[in-house]
Amino acid sequence: MSARPDGPGGGNGSGRGGRSIAHLRLHPVPDEDRYAEVVELMHGITPHVRAMPPDAVQLDLTSALRYFGLGPYDLVQLAKLRLLALHGIDAAAGLGGNRMLATVAAGASPPGATTQVPDGRAADWLRPWPVSVLPGAGRGTAELLGRYGVRTVGQVADLPAATLQRLLGAGPARLLAECARGHDPRPVRSREAVASLSEDLVLDRDCLDPVRHHRAVLTLTDRIGRRLRAEQQVTGRLTLTVRYADRGSTTRTRALPEPTGHSPALATAALGLLAALGLQRARVRAFAVRADALLPAAGASRQLSLDPGDDRARAAEAAADRARRRFGPEAVRPATLAD
Repeated sequence: MSARPDGPGGGNGSGRGGRSIAHLRLHPVPDEDRYAEVVELMHGITPHVRAMPPDAVQLDLTSALRYFGLGPYDLVQLAKLRLLALHGIDAAAGLGGNRMLATVAAGASPPGATTQVPDGRAADWLRPWPVSVLPGAGRGTAELLGRYGVRTVGQVADLPAATLQRLLGAGPARLLAECARGHDPRPVRSREAVASLSEDLVLDRDCLDPVRHHRAVLTLTDRIGRRLRAEQQVTGRLTLTVRYADRGSTTRTRALPEPTGHSPALATAALGLLAALGLQRARVRAFAVRADALLPAAGASRQLSLDPGDDRARAAEAAADRARRRFGPEAVRPATLAD
């Protein structure tokens, strides 16, 4: 169950400053290891992920919209589908133009549902909510305002600025008044530097075909390579996870001969892991590839090659990356992945 906003501007949820923020509450609450996997999975949607353990995660989707070619609402559904397919975790989601709106909207959503705050109508949407939903309005502030009959966000928004300042002080009053009008400038920042990149692919049906298995892994390593080069990083280790129709999974890891962000080198390593699994007639539901042991590309050494084909391949890859940045992610695709 999901709820889309109606009315003008309701479809993009970009809010003030054109941002699109999602807040996901996880059901059931995962254990620590599974939660770390969820955060890693969300980095496959956007690099701007804030972990809020034990049962929530926030995503700034703004920069990912063009990459995926989806609107905010549909991108949230994609994130939820990946959570459910790969980890069996449902999510109640909120979507809005800032962190506060997304958090409040998630609180209004039952598991499986998405509530999107209507664009341009955030202040009206917030009015009936209790003061306690506003950032910085703890129990003490809520009780103080309650003694003066101010119990909802709308009542805070309607108070004269001088009255609110006399009750709370100038700084807290300004912050609370801004939030009551639907404004929240706080960015979505990761608590820790990103230590890995991951991509996953859920197949449209359980698959026995080795050719499709091969193609899926190529697709994932191509995505990983693009992201590494876009972020000017290289990886020293790849992990391949295969999830089966019976919900079981197999994971294999391989250290690379040298750190790289070159897609063909990543594909060679990942396909080697796939071949070593000997899947044969396994019914596969999903694949995931993770790159870790990340390093800045500028500080990584590369073994010189006497093969002129290697230099040509890297030059072609750089040209393809430039074309994608200009014309979109699907402007250039490897021949092996062409339809």
